[in-house]
Amino acid sequence: MKSILSLLLACALMLTAQTKQNLPIDPANIDRTVNPCDDFYLYANGNWLKNNPIPAEYSNWGSFNELNEKNSLVLKEILDGAAANKKAKKGSNLQKIGDIFAMGMDSATIEKLGASPISVDLKRIASIKDAEGVKKEIAYLHSIGVRVLFGFFGTQDAKDSKSVIGQVSQGGLGLPDRDYYTADDDKSKKIREEYLKYVTNMFTLTGDDAALAKSNAAAVLAFETRLAKASFTRVERRDPEKNYNKRNLVELEQMTPNFSWKNYFAALNAAQVTVVNVGQPPFFAQVNTMLAAVPVSDWQLYLRWKVISSSAPALRSAFVAEQFRFSGTVLSGTKEMLPRWKRILGVINGTMGEALGELYVAKTFTPEAKKKAREMVDNLIAAFREHINTKLDWMDDSTRTAALHKLESFTVKIGYTDKWEDYSTLKIDRASYLENIRRANAFEFRTDLATIGKPVDRTKWGMTPQTVNAYYNSSMNEIVFPAAILQPPFYDPKADDAVNYGGMGSVIGHELTHGFDDQGSKYDAEGNLKMWWTAETRKKFEARVAVLENQYNSYVAIDSMHVNGKLTNGENIADLGGLSIAFTALQKVLDRRPNIQTIDGFTPAQRFFLSWAQVWRRNYRDEALRLQVRTDPHSPGTFRTNGPVLNMQDFFDAFGCKEGKLVRPVNERAKIW
Repeated sequence: MKSILSLLLACALMLTAQTKQNLPIDPANIDRTVNPCDDFYLYANGNWLKNNPIPAEYSNWGSFNELNEKNSLVLKEILDGAAANKKAKKGSNLQKIGDIFAMGMDSATIEKLGASPISVDLKRIASIKDAEGVKKEIAYLHSIGVRVLFGFFGTQDAKDSKSVIGQVSQGGLGLPDRDYYTADDDKSKKIREEYLKYVTNMFTLTGDDAALAKSNAAAVLAFETRLAKASFTRVERRDPEKNYNKRNLVELEQMTPNFSWKNYFAALNAAQVTVVNVGQPPFFAQVNTMLAAVPVSDWQLYLRWKVISSSAPALRSAFVAEQFRFSGTVLSGTKEMLPRWKRILGVINGTMGEALGELYVAKTFTPEAKKKAREMVDNLIAAFREHINTKLDWMDDSTRTAALHKLESFTVKIGYTDKWEDYSTLKIDRASYLENIRRANAFEFRTDLATIGKPVDRTKWGMTPQTVNAYYNSSMNEIVFPAAILQPPFYDPKADDAVNYGGMGSVIGHELTHGFDDQGSKYDAEGNLKMWWTAETRKKFEARVAVLENQYNSYVAIDSMHVNGKLTNGENIADLGGLSIAFTALQKVLDRRPNIQTIDGFTPAQRFFLSWAQVWRRNYRDEALRLQVRTDPHSPGTFRTNGPVLNMQDFFDAFGCKEGKLVRPVNERAKIW
């Protein structure tokens, strides 16, 4: 009898826990000791933040992570089954993802191989005699996915969105951003010291003695510092006009007389490339100088380093551990490495993502989910249309007409692509994990380069369906919502409309607003970088953006580090616009459904804002928060929650805010879209 009672009690507890966990808005997560008018983020999420410490293998933990964990278990089940399936048809996607997963999980073989998988690369680099050899090696490493010196890929011509041209962009750094090389604060200096230690240790693992490894690491840091000083800042890289510098082959050769682009394109079998956009001309001027001024021996060290660091995840455990020590712990504060299967899953998502995604969609995504998402998108577009027509007194009629045309021209993609990537020419087997990765990278690189000189394929997706995210593409004028994000807490078919519009509705509104943020608004309805505003209306728009920029500049994220209002402008505009538009859309839905009752004591309006807040709840390690503030165009979660609502009278009305730290005079609030 005792055992039966224990079993019944355990079942009851499990059921209670499951029920609470599945509540769209769980009152237990709310900290009622906090006044929502003072700090809505802490009010809505305070108890969740206290009760959900960051797992050791993560640098931060929030709603996105929770959903990612759920999706990862589904993907692991697919990969385990594929790896165990010895009868999968040879050449099929199932065989290929099964083989690459099996090889990645074969830690015993990888351990035995040590550094031998890159021995041929290191010998080849050691045999380079002159600058011509350096240039050939750059092209070869690009062809196998090693990100050395700069990036080269196909992209839409920003001013002719129907065409694909080549793009070259700054790159080649080992630290997360140029500022890590140039900043003079103590923490930046400490990170550079740790980076030197990291590079030294990796050189030691490939056979250098301690003194030589240290000397070689110092040369690498000096080399990368020259590149960093010539690189655009992240704020500069947000400016599409500044990064649009179209050149033909003759002009390219004149730009870098020490680097033959004709030879480079020929080495990559990309002779069709005749026009290239040069993202950051000063960077390539520095590359040209370094090709003549830097000794070949230093180029060899740099190239060797890029091979080692890019290959480390596929080498023996000592390489993996040292890379994690720096990239995971020093930079982000992470305490433990992800389990092996999650690391291999990440590699497959990055190399054969659509092959895995096709299997994921078949297992998880229904036509009904796609239909419901499309209905919500249509409602958000209708709400945005209303805002443009009736709520923007600062916009003149000419600009209003152009804005409406752009809104009506949006392409909407939901769930997954209608044209899956064809991996039939990609060879994957059970011979070598690193070789599989390189062949997959080479396949992606070749596939991308083949698009240059051709019309734009508007069916292409920039994310896999298993990605918990969404995006707006300014050159396509499209909003894209992968299958993986159409789940709680963003969208829950069992939840009330207020929750779904505060979550997924605001995400949809966010992506729509990106078409009208400080940079997206510079592209027209066809995706061309072309001003469609009148000068006077643009001036009024930028004045309103400046109010929001100053608001976020005032936020202190950690220590004395402020949020960078210019870097985060686009996301902050999209958060404010998306939330405002989603609230309008919700009111239209509620008007059609009278007698909506409160739930758990919260009105629909309150549940809308609580849903928004729970999407951005996140605990950070200090290192991860510093890294985000320096490099990420998204503001930290607390400001993504509080930042928009303090500009919204609808929020103050919902929670009865007459006074409080969030309440500011109407004339000081940012009101854009």
